[in-house]
Amino acid sequence: MNYEFFFEGALAKLKAEGNYRQFTDIERYAGKFPLARDYKRGADVILWCSNDYLGMGQHPKVIAAMIEAAEKMGAGAGGTRNISGTNHPLVALETELADLHDKESALVFTSGYVANETTLGTLGALLPNAVIFSDQLNHASMIEGIRKSKAEKHIFRHNDAGHLESILKQTDINRPKIIAFESVYSMDGDIAPIAEICDLAEKYNALTYLDEVHAVGLYGDKGGGISDKLGLSNRISLIQGTLAKGFGVIGGYIAASHKLVDTIRSFAPGFIFSTALPPAVAAATLASVRHLKSSNIEREKHQANVAKLKNILLAAGIPIIHTESHIIPVLIGDPFSSRIASQKLLEDYNIFVQHINYPTVPKGKECLRLTPTPLHTEEMMHDLAAALKQVLAELELKIAA
Repeated sequence: MNYEFFFEGALAKLKAEGNYRQFTDIERYAGKFPLARDYKRGADVILWCSNDYLGMGQHPKVIAAMIEAAEKMGAGAGGTRNISGTNHPLVALETELADLHDKESALVFTSGYVANETTLGTLGALLPNAVIFSDQLNHASMIEGIRKSKAEKHIFRHNDAGHLESILKQTDINRPKIIAFESVYSMDGDIAPIAEICDLAEKYNALTYLDEVHAVGLYGDKGGGISDKLGLSNRISLIQGTLAKGFGVIGGYIAASHKLVDTIRSFAPGFIFSTALPPAVAAATLASVRHLKSSNIEREKHQANVAKLKNILLAAGIPIIHTESHIIPVLIGDPFSSRIASQKLLEDYNIFVQHINYPTVPKGKECLRLTPTPLHTEEMMHDLAAALKQVLAELELKIAA
């Protein structure tokens, strides 16, 4: 077999469909977020697509904690936690995360993806004759974990509690069940009916598995996510989150009962055989979590800026998808146009907004995904709206009258 010819063909097909991905080489300026350097063009740009939703990756407390820990404990973790021991900042971080969600225990992974894939894969495989009910728009990491578990699965229509119940009714009440869903869905920005799903879980004897990745740090009095905001944390069996978005660093975690967490710690290959987060990363994340548990300033400013940007975009006739959350998708509906729009914003206006294409979103739902932060100014918002309006007009894409 001509392997290089095969690879060339696979990439050519992706490019022909408009779904070939290219990276933008940037460097963020510490203390000047959302400003960054575009290395290819040698120009400064404004970031409008970062998942560092609150800019905590730039916070002085977080940077100082990372530097102090690196100077004190070095750069690496030294190995897996089973072989090399657990660095103390990681232990403190797990205690803080358990408290964040009002749970007995927490367990930190190298990423949110690994946390989902490993935990769902392990739970589905361990529970005897388990069946997993998964929201239609669940993240790829959840889908992959469910697939690897080899458990029976049923997909319910997105955020449709009625459809979920119709499937649950057909399953033996005594059979182990997991309902897996997200709080804030990352592309459309809509929010799950958490209370209704909890009602169904209690009625049909199911565990609830809630992915709060796009909500932790951003919602609730402590930053525990949508379940925290709604006072529902105690009704969720397991909460999964990330340390790379609202908290601005890297890593993922789960929080649940001590026995559930200990089971994952003891049986999950993705945890057992992965090198731990370095102490400097754990310390930086710990500083971020502690700060956001006690400070609402960032959350309040963030929500105010989200509302302000939505109003500015609507006034300019930009076709945004209305959401309840901080995620603002600008619908394009074509992979080539979305890529060109992103390029023109970057090259003509020094605005970086990454286009989102299949398979991240379904075909025909291609969009530009805006994520305002507390650090964006009103002037930046007006500049963004004007640039978007001009680019969409040039591409003859829909603009409201």
